[in-house]
Amino acid sequence: MSRSDGLITFNNVSYEYDPTKPILIGASFSIRRGAKLTLMGQNGAGKSTLFNLITGSIKPDDGAINILPRTSIAISKQVIPRSDLTLTVRDFFRKQFSETVYDIDPKIDDILEVVNLAQPTAEASETFKDRIISSFSGGQQARLLLASALIQTPDVLLLDEPTNNLDREGIEHLTEFLKEYKKTVVVISHDADFLNAFTHGVLYLNTQTRTVEQYDGNYHDVVEEIVARVEKEKRKNAQLEKEIRLNKEKANFFANKGGKMRMVAKRMREEVEEHEENKVEVRKEDRTIRPFNIPAQSGVPLEVLKLTSYKVIKNHKLKDIECDITLKRGDHMQIVGPNGIGKTTLLESLASGHADGEKVSPGVTIGYYRQDFSNLDFEQSVLDCLLSVMGKKVEETARATAAGFLLTGDLVKAKIGNLSEGQKGLVAFARLKLMEPGLLILDEPTNHINFRHIPVIAKALDEFPGAMILVSHVPEFVSQVRIDHILDLNKKLK
Repeated sequence: MSRSDGLITFNNVSYEYDPTKPILIGASFSIRRGAKLTLMGQNGAGKSTLFNLITGSIKPDDGAINILPRTSIAISKQVIPRSDLTLTVRDFFRKQFSETVYDIDPKIDDILEVVNLAQPTAEASETFKDRIISSFSGGQQARLLLASALIQTPDVLLLDEPTNNLDREGIEHLTEFLKEYKKTVVVISHDADFLNAFTHGVLYLNTQTRTVEQYDGNYHDVVEEIVARVEKEKRKNAQLEKEIRLNKEKANFFANKGGKMRMVAKRMREEVEEHEENKVEVRKEDRTIRPFNIPAQSGVPLEVLKLTSYKVIKNHKLKDIECDITLKRGDHMQIVGPNGIGKTTLLESLASGHADGEKVSPGVTIGYYRQDFSNLDFEQSVLDCLLSVMGKKVEETARATAAGFLLTGDLVKAKIGNLSEGQKGLVAFARLKLMEPGLLILDEPTNHINFRHIPVIAKALDEFPGAMILVSHVPEFVSQVRIDHILDLNKKLK
């Protein structure tokens, strides 16, 4: 297919976030009508920026982006903008349309069924649409984000990490919908099984060349193809290096002989230069964070947390559940339950350390990984954020820790609010390492994180010597982490 046949075509597009950070340099590719593609690239490569170029919310510095006339595009972003959190559900959906939509309620009801967020009764449905967005759980907000794109019935659907915060049922529901979806879909996700279920091609954002490469096949096919290409490039360079070394040795030998041998030496040096030019720049595969550990606070009492009751949400109402749970030093507990039952609410309550029915032992430092990163100061630089949690503020230690999480160079000086969601996650882990908590609370810690980093993070959590509470909807990740106790919030509601 020629590029002119594409629904969306990039022709030699260049874009830079600032003069020191190019995202694209002369990128050319096309997306055909009805394609279902994965957009791949490491954290911070510019995947979300590429989506913003497609929607037109930002403009390229050079080149052209051509979209066929009358093509509608909708995007489901990673997180709901903070400015929208105070809107009602109804107003949030109204905001998705450039023109006033009358009698929008039936459209909202229909689309909520698609994302498996429908209400059981008409009365509940009306109450639901009057609720404020911020009152919903992370998983419910993820479904609302998706629904806000789908309600526009776009020709092109752009999905940025749509499975984040979704439970297994939600992911299965979304997968089936996308399998049947007849229009064009481009999705950013680190969930290989989800991607393999419905995508049939990959756009790969190469951070070395700053171009976009196109591949046929599913996620695993492309990962294998890229690895094979890297190995081929390495072998070619190794052979050229060998020939370069031999020719240099011969050139030096003949040069010392003098006379006609100097001409032979000259030809040898010319061959060396030719081989040097033929060497290819071997692509760097997505870098992985360095193995790390999270030291635990010293002097923590044996009993870290006593839980005598907790609250769950059923039919939009809080319900108290009595229990008798003691979390001891070194214990790892997982909290499970469907979206909207109150897992994040419970974690926030535990992190505050002041709720009824919950008692964290005095003096215990709590390290809290929030799924929306709202406990990070988005105006702080990465370096200042890390220094702020250190007992002894040593800049060299903070920088070395940041480097282990791929936060180097200008990124260390960047404001946290300007980082990608994946990079914010890495800042959060670097912060926990330097904090040395006695109680570690983690709410969906794999959201936004590059799949290459996840085994490293799992190992660090598995070996954490302090008390830990974990919420995660990723079974493969949880299986790599030591879990001593499971609190099922849904158990007593059945």
